[in-house]
Amino acid sequence: MRVFSNELMEDAYRRCNIKRAGTATIMESAGLAGLLEHETGIPVIHMELGSPGLSPNKVGIEAEKAALDAGVGASYAPTDGIPVLKEASARFFKAFLNIDWAPLYFIPTTGSMLGAFGALAAASQCTPERGNVLVLEPSFSANKQQMAILGIDWKGVDVADLRAAGFEESMRAELAGGEYSAIMYSNPNNPSWMCLSDAELQILARLADDSGTIVIEDLAYFGMDYRQEGFGIPYCEPYPPTVAKYTENCMLLLSGSKIFSYAGQRTGILSVGPKLYHTRFQALADRYNNTGIFGLTITGAILDMITSGSTASTQWGLAAMLNHSCDGSIRFLEDVSVYAERAAKMKEIFLRHGFTISYSEDASGPIGDGFFFTLSRAGMDSATLVDELIAYGVSSVSLDKMGSKRKGVRICSSRIHGDQFDLLDKRMAEFNADHPEA
Repeated sequence: MRVFSNELMEDAYRRCNIKRAGTATIMESAGLAGLLEHETGIPVIHMELGSPGLSPNKVGIEAEKAALDAGVGASYAPTDGIPVLKEASARFFKAFLNIDWAPLYFIPTTGSMLGAFGALAAASQCTPERGNVLVLEPSFSANKQQMAILGIDWKGVDVADLRAAGFEESMRAELAGGEYSAIMYSNPNNPSWMCLSDAELQILARLADDSGTIVIEDLAYFGMDYRQEGFGIPYCEPYPPTVAKYTENCMLLLSGSKIFSYAGQRTGILSVGPKLYHTRFQALADRYNNTGIFGLTITGAILDMITSGSTASTQWGLAAMLNHSCDGSIRFLEDVSVYAERAAKMKEIFLRHGFTISYSEDASGPIGDGFFFTLSRAGMDSATLVDELIAYGVSSVSLDKMGSKRKGVRICSSRIHGDQFDLLDKRMAEFNADHPEA
């Protein structure tokens, strides 16, 4: 039995200015779910928005308070970051990735999405004759919107298809035309939770170097592949795989939102590989009337013009959390492991009621449990499945929005809580009864 009637859904679509749930963006889906809850008093199980469902790390809060009490709010922070955060970032990368880059190469950003925006702008502008971006799909839909704003052309290729055809051969063929300035992906992947393996990243680095293509690696869900024991212990193997192990022609995005549940403060780090940082591009020099040095340009000519730096107190908060992690007093992967526990429970419920996992494996085997996973339903395309799920009080996002050719939806584990697992079980039992498997 549907939770929300067709008439109610049509009225909600009109008020949210969308045609249907299945074609809505992530934020539109969240707005639709919120409107339905407000109007009816019926709880929606929110699986559409990748917002942390945990309290922010107290170390960061206390450090921010202390910084504000000390008067940091009276002065602009340096565009390239306060020294304590740059040093903490370098220390964090050494402790948890075994990447030894100097503090110079770490730039605070107002969330890692802002870092992505700057990275895409700089990468596409340094070689305008081949300014396109190759996106490894499925992917975070907001990055496509960023490229639309910047006027960047892009092409998506599904990682699962690359693997099926031979990863190295397929990637070499994609890069052979020389039209790409950058390759972009997230690891673990949003939305599928597939992970690129160390061997795949080594191949990617080599091919990118051979073709002069910059790699943009999004580490928003840093180390959250719980299949591998031992991640998140400072200065100890194993380390999460990263392309930075094999090339310095890259940019890495680190977010405070997920590992520290610090989403409201919009804080992240853009790290630029040392080789790339010091490379001079004539196109950047011509465009910005400066030296054309990549790292200085992305900081002073691009990021500074967007946000004029990152909030000073938040930089102190992030620095404290990074340093405490390096000291071992914050075990951030343990703190957020509840997402994996929630995902496992959710998958069991969905699978028992006739759903399947859209992306079920990567190069290392069956995907792990974490922040996201994907679902399919026999006989339903992606948009229809979103439409039907919201009618039963479950909000999701179409894989069509994520660049996927597979049919299904993205599910986020962060916001389900308490007795909602029983509620999800009840609603999906009713969904299954009303939608017999094809």
